[in-house]
Amino acid sequence: MTKPVTPRYIQIHNQIKARIEAGEWVAQKRLPAERELSETFNVSRMTLRQAIQTLVDEGLLERRVGSGTYVAEKKVSERALGMTSFTELMAATGRVAKTQTISYKLTSPSASEVSRLQLSEGEEVLVMERLRMGDNEPILLERTTLPVSLIHNFSRRDLTESLYVTLEDAGIQPGRAEQTISATLANERLSELLQIKRGDAILNVRQVSFDQNERPFEYVRSYYVGERFEFTLAR
Repeated sequence: MTKPVTPRYIQIHNQIKARIEAGEWVAQKRLPAERELSETFNVSRMTLRQAIQTLVDEGLLERRVGSGTYVAEKKVSERALGMTSFTELMAATGRVAKTQTISYKLTSPSASEVSRLQLSEGEEVLVMERLRMGDNEPILLERTTLPVSLIHNFSRRDLTESLYVTLEDAGIQPGRAEQTISATLANERLSELLQIKRGDAILNVRQVSFDQNERPFEYVRSYYVGERFEFTLAR
């Protein structure tokens, strides 16, 4: 099988992330203008924006209306005690869970995905986006990254329709999860997919899931409609 080429936007994502981690761009520092950055990295503005949006989704950058893009302050995170499938969550509220696959592709991982999933050099990942609905009403958009080495024996249907059941059949028992929850606003794509207005409140949840042996097997970025979902934390 031909090894997939790392997408250009992921390469730019990794370079910007490296500059932040090296302290070249510190918290609250405004990034250069799009035109300057696109010239620096020799890419189109569309490719640059895709890289920037990925970093915003990961909480490393933040956009300020009318001001620009800034390096985000490190935020306080809440550690989750366990995991519940979306189907179980909907069933608990008397709603029928439905899933629509938006995208599904094998690709090279970003630096963040390598770090969070503790991937070895050269490992590939599966990245899939799924729209999760309760009684046909969009609740969240979910972007899931999985190591290809864990799921190469399964079909697309197995992974998109019943991921946790499929993983459990393979001997992977979900254990704990680490979550970071932050607030953001819906951009044009999210507003269209989630059937809300641009600028509506969104809960951005980034989760790394671990198996029974404390190995990370899943990195998920989820975008919940603020008015349709709430988190309850127990201590």
